[in-house]
Amino acid sequence: MTVGVLVGVFVLFTLLGWGVNAWTDWLWFDEVKYTEVFSTVLTTRLLLFLAVGAAMAVVIGGNLYLAYRLRPLLRPHSSEQQTLDRYRVALTPRMGIWITVVSVVVGLFAGLSAQGRWETWMLFRNAQPFNKTDPIFNIDIGFYVFQYPFFRYLLGVGFTAVVLAVIGSLAVHYIFGGVRLQGGGDRITNAARAHLTTLVAVFVLFKAVAYVLDRRALLLSYNEGAKVYGAGYADVNALLPAKEILGYISIVVAIAIILFSNAIIRNLVWPGVSLALLGISAVAIGGIYPSAVQSFEVNPSTLDKERPYIKNSIEATRDAFGIANVDMRAYPGASGAPPASLATDTSIVPNIRLLDPQLLSETYTQLQQARGFYNFGEKLDIDRYAVNGNTQDYVVGVREINYRGLTAQQSNWLNRHTIYTHGYGVVAAPANRVCNEQPYFVSGFLGDEGSDGCQSPTEEIKTAQPRIYYGEQMEDGDYAVVGSRGEGNNAEFDRPTGSNEQYYTYDGAGGVPIGSFARRLLYTIKMQETNFLLSEAVNDNSKLMYVRNPRDRVAKVAPFLKLDGDPYPAVVGGRVTWIVDGYTTSSTYPNSERVNLQSVTSDELTGQGTVAQVREEINYIRNSVKATVDAYDGTVKLYQWDDQDPVLKAWNKAFGGNLITPKAEIPAELSAHLRYPADLFKVQRDLLARYHVSEPNEFFSGQDYWEVPNAPDDPDGGQKQPPYYLMTQMPGQAEPRFQLTSAVTPRGRQNLAAIISASYVDGQPKLEALELPDQSVVSGPVQVHQQMTNATDVRGQLSVLAADGKAEVQYGNLLSLPFDNGMLYVEPVYVKSNQQNAYPLLQRVLLSYGDGSNAVLASSLQQGIKELVAKGDAQRQAAGQPPAQPTQPNPPPAAGDQPPPAMSPELALAAQRVSDAITEVEAAQASGDFDRYGKALTDLKTATDAFQAAQRTATNRPATTTPTPTPTAPASAPPPTPQG
Repeated sequence: MTVGVLVGVFVLFTLLGWGVNAWTDWLWFDEVKYTEVFSTVLTTRLLLFLAVGAAMAVVIGGNLYLAYRLRPLLRPHSSEQQTLDRYRVALTPRMGIWITVVSVVVGLFAGLSAQGRWETWMLFRNAQPFNKTDPIFNIDIGFYVFQYPFFRYLLGVGFTAVVLAVIGSLAVHYIFGGVRLQGGGDRITNAARAHLTTLVAVFVLFKAVAYVLDRRALLLSYNEGAKVYGAGYADVNALLPAKEILGYISIVVAIAIILFSNAIIRNLVWPGVSLALLGISAVAIGGIYPSAVQSFEVNPSTLDKERPYIKNSIEATRDAFGIANVDMRAYPGASGAPPASLATDTSIVPNIRLLDPQLLSETYTQLQQARGFYNFGEKLDIDRYAVNGNTQDYVVGVREINYRGLTAQQSNWLNRHTIYTHGYGVVAAPANRVCNEQPYFVSGFLGDEGSDGCQSPTEEIKTAQPRIYYGEQMEDGDYAVVGSRGEGNNAEFDRPTGSNEQYYTYDGAGGVPIGSFARRLLYTIKMQETNFLLSEAVNDNSKLMYVRNPRDRVAKVAPFLKLDGDPYPAVVGGRVTWIVDGYTTSSTYPNSERVNLQSVTSDELTGQGTVAQVREEINYIRNSVKATVDAYDGTVKLYQWDDQDPVLKAWNKAFGGNLITPKAEIPAELSAHLRYPADLFKVQRDLLARYHVSEPNEFFSGQDYWEVPNAPDDPDGGQKQPPYYLMTQMPGQAEPRFQLTSAVTPRGRQNLAAIISASYVDGQPKLEALELPDQSVVSGPVQVHQQMTNATDVRGQLSVLAADGKAEVQYGNLLSLPFDNGMLYVEPVYVKSNQQNAYPLLQRVLLSYGDGSNAVLASSLQQGIKELVAKGDAQRQAAGQPPAQPTQPNPPPAAGDQPPPAMSPELALAAQRVSDAITEVEAAQASGDFDRYGKALTDLKTATDAFQAAQRTATNRPATTTPTPTPTAPASAPPPTPQG
């Protein structure tokens, strides 16, 4: 009795919990206007549960009942049968109940498993053609992506049902005497033999179906010999016909089992022989023969045999991952002296990003936090804005409410959920501008106007509604109760302004109304919080906001999408909008390379403001959706981005055809902030490391493979270098473009192999790669960082910045920028004191051109460019060459070839002094004499300035007209001199 009561209570509370979750989910979907998603998914899961569960229960129950009905009425006397009598006595009076219970339990588990396959069923039911066929069977690829997974699942259910039916039926036959282990005569009755052998025959027929599907599955397998995915020579010429033969043999064996055991010989000898022959055939035809073909025909001449199949894999992989149309261009990658044109460039140097979003979160927090419960997250974001007609990239952060930053007094339920409900403002700073070693803020002010210091006088990126009710820092338990508490009573803390604090009452469309008693009781149960019923803060006007993280909201609305790990905010139409990139994926694209999504997208930033992807194998991906979440009212919109993706078309059809907003309806202002998604780029970058090679011979040799380098400042940490967003102009591009960029190196080496970039051109994705010559010796990111930081006149200055361990030197993004047929490297150097509440300051900039031998550590980018150019002129002078003349942005056409002007004696003498000063710096560094080293650095700077002055005099360029490549302000102090 007690057990029954406990079971009843458990079932009651379980059903109550399910009911509450379903009801509150419906209310949430009703708030965001996506109830069709909720109802469609729920209905599909329920139907699959009932259909598969009922089918499994009927099969199992029917076979158990049939076994019972076929029991012999008379059984020979034996000790075995006497032992079984007690079980027969216990089971027989309630046999119907026992069969029903077993069937229901099996059906319940089968139904629970089936409802989890709702995605597979919905894709199967709403399949779309790819209008491309596989190269072996000439079947549309849609079969593999949509139909094949569901057929495999059904076959698995069939096998499970037959196996369970055999086991259950055999047990019933044994208990009731149809099958005996002891005694004379037949050990099995005719009825039991017919029943069990029929089930075995059905199992063999399912095996025949499995062989048919196995033939298609060959295009999804791994070809060990060629190291690619897809069918290989042995598969097509040996295993493929073997599977077909085994399918026919299985059908013959199934017929033989029934005939020999029931119609002809009526025993189990020949059926057993038939099964044994099937097993031997499977080993010989399906195992030994293909292995022999692989060993004796393919392995001795693998490339000749596998060439067409390697080509199939290359083409399929490039198509499945969207890398078939990469614009590959050769780039010289010269490693000569820094060109003088660096000083006059207007397309690349002015846009060089110095602010690193990975390091500036603490800076934003300390300078723009205003209250301890505000937070900017672990990593900021990069976006571009057009201000005063000039488009450039900005480092942006959202001042969100940080519930972990509330004090103990502020953390009571009333404060946490009804007063501290939202953040305020998007804080932005130009990515290429520094003010007193800090960002120059242009938006997100808490007051009416900015200050005259490192902050613009007025908001340059204006936001009409700056309040942040939905943000990345929101976790599951961070719900908010908002709404009016009466006329003139604003209860929500809004923002501090000077010595005052502003309060606010939410008036947007977000949140689920909870004014009624039923709603309050419902959420009391869901949130396990009695204040919904007892607190006066919850009234007839109240609304409840939950699922407030933008990524979580999109995942709930579109559960079929994989979401990028780095949502980012943008000001669109005067409102803060979170943009989340959504991917459709598949793991059954024929002949395509299979990658682990979590592995290929993980890098140094994963887990530090960037969400890790799920550990899932995929071989097809498309950035099919651009999703947005309004930071004020939580509105979710799904915009179609890849209008050719069959997988997205299938999902849209599955949810009524109107779930996804067409691409043509994306607002122009939103479109201006869409960027190439990082996780997709990481997947494509990883695959391009191999699949940029399109010729099977070269692919098989693997000599031209690339790899993603490790983080330059921590190469032994095993973390990949993250790609970085830049507003820059690559060779071959008509104008500066906002693009995602990454350097890659040859496999097993550290020199530079290529620069890969991704951007949008006219709303279409564009992948480009600048490939350096194989014989290139241009240093890669890890090499350049080591060469720059270990350069003679740099290492000592970095040691001084560290202040004998009292400060930490941190390195920003190492930017690899193609310039004038060579490579310009820029790496910001931040210094963070060990004092409490200290934040990183941008104190220096490392620059190099070609390799680390030209490294300079300057107080600003413009000073570093000047020093690089001076070094280049000094190197040319030392080599007996005239100094290079700076290239004007729009040089006049040449009137004819003119001999280079002779170097003046003053310029030659200045160049020689620079060379002597460099030699002295190296000697002083080697000697370990810090006084001598400090004097040598001073002399080098004096010699460099003198050389520049002589160069200006020689070229009739007055100092007042020297161009300033960037608006970056110099640091407040010159580079320090090492002290003993």
